[in-house]
Amino acid sequence: MSLGQQLIAWRRELHQHPELSGEEVETTARLRQWLGDAGIKILPYDLHTGVVAEVGEGDKRIALRADIDALPIEERSGVAFSSQRPGVMHACGHDIHTSVILGAALELKAREASLNGRVRILFQPAEENFGGAKSLVRAGALRDVSAIFGMHNEPGLPVGSFATRGGPFYANVDRFVFRITGKGAHAARPHEGNDAIVLASQLVTALQSVASRNVNTLDSVVLSVTRITGGNTWNVLPESVELEGTLRTHRTDVQEKVKARVSEIAAGFASAFAAQIDIIWYAGPTALVNDANWADFATSVARESGFETQHAELHMGGEDFAVYLQHIPGAFVSIGSASQYGLHHPAFNPDEALIEPAARYFAQLAEKALNQL
Repeated sequence: MSLGQQLIAWRRELHQHPELSGEEVETTARLRQWLGDAGIKILPYDLHTGVVAEVGEGDKRIALRADIDALPIEERSGVAFSSQRPGVMHACGHDIHTSVILGAALELKAREASLNGRVRILFQPAEENFGGAKSLVRAGALRDVSAIFGMHNEPGLPVGSFATRGGPFYANVDRFVFRITGKGAHAARPHEGNDAIVLASQLVTALQSVASRNVNTLDSVVLSVTRITGGNTWNVLPESVELEGTLRTHRTDVQEKVKARVSEIAAGFASAFAAQIDIIWYAGPTALVNDANWADFATSVARESGFETQHAELHMGGEDFAVYLQHIPGAFVSIGSASQYGLHHPAFNPDEALIEPAARYFAQLAEKALNQL
């Protein structure tokens, strides 16, 4: 079996057996078996799920990272190797990322004797709930590592294409919950209550003005309300309504300005409607900031490897690879996967043709990065 065939077979096995964040027990066992069968050393970190391996010898160290968790989505891709777990799917392509970095590990093992140092290989759990990178850092997976590289497949780019950028790339991610408390009443006698649904509806509309009217149009901001929950029958005005959504930014000062403005708007509405509005913020990953030199280096190696390279646009998604880049320099890159449907869609179906070239690219990138240190 060729390298490409082996990696596709592994990818399909992972795709059929997806596991949610923090529950990647079978995935971890498979990875340990495949790495062990290839003679690749597994490092003894204290991890519930996830694997850290290493190839090579010497004092120099760089790292490659893949994420291994799936999403709570019912698959509708129609592929013959669809998920066998109801309600769970690799709808973000982490099975692709894992197979790519597995391939890189095999390539590096084959030329281990010529490596100018060590390549540490991180198969990270729990990217989707933004906890996995922190767990690996706490375990010591970055100890003595000088630089780190990772990837995400990009369904909007054709296979054979590559994109990255120095500086900010992926966004700060914040989740918010508004709890609006008015006064319930019979729907036929609204004057006896304080309609939380009317308040919530106007608040949703007002929040849309923050990005368009309170922030410089040259700054990237997304403020979206994604859930409204209130009431349980047709003839009662509910006492409370809950709104939930997300804020995405690339600059900390913009992030704080938007949060402050949101709080001002909520306080104004609460006063005007004689209601109570409580806001809870949940912090996700911070902005992913690539090291400019390593981003340029990764691009030059991609070009040498036959990829069509381009400068990436800012990405409003979140990515906990950002955690690693807070500790050591490195670069996160996009590799085209040409899916008709986007990330987190139940019909997401990336083109497996990207796997082998990407695996060979990351092996070459790791080897050349060791020489660059």
